[in-house]
Amino acid sequence: MNTARLDAKQGGGWLGVYVLAYLVFLYLPILLIPLFSFNNSIQAAFPLQGFTLEWYGTLYGNSALSGALATSLVIGAIAATGATLCGITVSYMDLYGRSPLAATISAIARLPILIPGVIVGISLLILVNLAGLGPSRIAIVLGHVLVALPTTVVVMRSRFAAIPKTIREAALDLGASDWTTFRRVMLPLSLPAIISAFMLAFLTSFDEFIVAFFLAGTEPTLPLYIWSQLRFPKSLPTVMALGTAILAVSFVIAALAEILRHRGLAATRRPAPASLSKPEETERGELQWHST
Repeated sequence: MNTARLDAKQGGGWLGVYVLAYLVFLYLPILLIPLFSFNNSIQAAFPLQGFTLEWYGTLYGNSALSGALATSLVIGAIAATGATLCGITVSYMDLYGRSPLAATISAIARLPILIPGVIVGISLLILVNLAGLGPSRIAIVLGHVLVALPTTVVVMRSRFAAIPKTIREAALDLGASDWTTFRRVMLPLSLPAIISAFMLAFLTSFDEFIVAFFLAGTEPTLPLYIWSQLRFPKSLPTVMALGTAILAVSFVIAALAEILRHRGLAATRRPAPASLSKPEETERGELQWHST
């Protein structure tokens, strides 16, 4: 027994070392970007030359950067909206549609996450050329909807699955239609997950490079702008300052999305207040809760 415990402790110690090494390998290069963005030198090398905010000051007044940022924001907002709406529909029909077709569509919607980005980019480029769109902002939006769709489907499917089926069944038993149940019951309960899915889809679109590389026309996105600036050594500190700003904003958005998702799940697990009775249906087929 003592030998088994000793072996388990040794195994746990090696596992901790492995996890620590993995985290250092994964995140240390990311942490170097903010570090060198404050370095008073155009070279990303040690030893550091001194502290400066000069590179952050060069971000302002850059018309090319402002245009790329505006393009990414517009594309990200439109693509995230489309991906979230599609993710809600696909996930809901997969769980409650009771149709092999709905399950097949849900599986297909999650496939892009398994396909290499280069293959997706080339395929979409051929498709938009055949459709007569060509590389353009519309083409990037369509491509980013496809790329962000797996994220929204996964988030919304887990949220709908966490809602007790008895809630939906009670609404249907009281005479509410499927559309009324979806609109008045399921969507309000899923609102935190919807916001979370939108934010994650926006981040996916905002940071996406490969698909945008194939589909961009005359309006580059922010990742494409950063890629173009890497050819100039003198622009490297500005790029690192911009990367640090993007990293900070992305971290905040991702954290907020995760907090909203967990709050939604926690709210579902909480028991309903005892002061609520059964819902009653109005003349328009909508449900209303009445206190006892």
